[in-house]
Amino acid sequence: MKILFLIQRSKVNKRGLVPIMCRLTHLKQRKEFSTGLMIRPEEWSGNKRRLKESASNKGINSELEIIHQKIHKAYLLLQVRELPFTLEDVLKEFRGETLKIDLGVIEVYNEHNDYYKKLVGKDIKEVSWQKFENTKSHLKEFIRWKFNQRDFKLNKLKFQFIKEFEYYLRTEKDMQQSTINKTLQRFKKLVNFAVAHEYLDRNPFLMHKPKQVKKEVVYLKIEELKHLQEKEIKNKRIEEVRDCFVFCCYTGLAFNEMSNLNSGHIVKGEDGRNWIKMYRQKTNKSLSIPILPTAQNILNKYLGKLDNDKVLPSKTNAHFNAYLKEIADLCEIKINLTHHIARKTFATTVLLLNDVPMEIVSKLLGHSRIGITQAHYGQIVEKKVGEQMDRVAKKLTK
Repeated sequence: MKILFLIQRSKVNKRGLVPIMCRLTHLKQRKEFSTGLMIRPEEWSGNKRRLKESASNKGINSELEIIHQKIHKAYLLLQVRELPFTLEDVLKEFRGETLKIDLGVIEVYNEHNDYYKKLVGKDIKEVSWQKFENTKSHLKEFIRWKFNQRDFKLNKLKFQFIKEFEYYLRTEKDMQQSTINKTLQRFKKLVNFAVAHEYLDRNPFLMHKPKQVKKEVVYLKIEELKHLQEKEIKNKRIEEVRDCFVFCCYTGLAFNEMSNLNSGHIVKGEDGRNWIKMYRQKTNKSLSIPILPTAQNILNKYLGKLDNDKVLPSKTNAHFNAYLKEIADLCEIKINLTHHIARKTFATTVLLLNDVPMEIVSKLLGHSRIGITQAHYGQIVEKKVGEQMDRVAKKLTK
């Protein structure tokens, strides 16, 4: 590394003084910084790169020599570590600042989460930020479990760390593969953050592929849905939950959207039918859902009977799902009935199995991209294709 002192003649102050700069050159990189020393330009010797020899200049030349020695020492210390470094790292070592090669995974995760916390309520939801915090907690526990340390050097982060973290989540935390994938997905965002801020030179996730999770889509078949709709229920609270559940089977609303639905969200469309117009809380994507006759009948049932401009009776998520278990017993439905089953029933029984294209299903569900819809409901389309091909085969054999 070359260390060179020079003066910046273009920056003359009111007293006629110019700053002494230090230029570092290493592996085709160049970095300049001010030494904080000011002199008269005529006192500078361009050949010696120091002030001209005189009693008054001796002190400044000594300071320049000390700066030179300290920079050289910082450079040697970084070489001894045998880790990649930049001129920025040399300067930070010289100034006594924290180097990026000394940063820890948890230290950077704190910076990452602090950055995103300021976006809560603007670009992201509080629950999204909290999930980053949960992943950070899992990482801290893993580092303590595996290395008996409070943190792990970011520059030592390799593909093997990810594999061992995945193993830890599966064995020690007893997580399902889908939960592991989500946790690693959020960890990957931290790594991308570190690469973008040049804390990491390479991304250890480049070789990582999440394990595929094939989850069967659980939904109500048309016979079960009709039986649920027509079942006579004498308990008012259970009847209200059944009505809300059926409403969501024909609209695909998630629990939050169902709970927040009010008369302002019901808009008359150009086709003459009522539409639900609102934003999905999870993705902030606009929803535009035509209200089918069964759903409209439920709205008519509660019209003018509720407070706060609501159009459906409200319940907490816990109470709602508890009542659904009673409803499942009453209707002899064998699956574990939860509110989310209504959303899946809308996508499958009401839409896909009635030949509604995947693109429209994705839009009605308010998914952020069609790939999410395909990943969840692709098997339903395959089943439908198989049925159509069986029909074609029968025609061809006649």
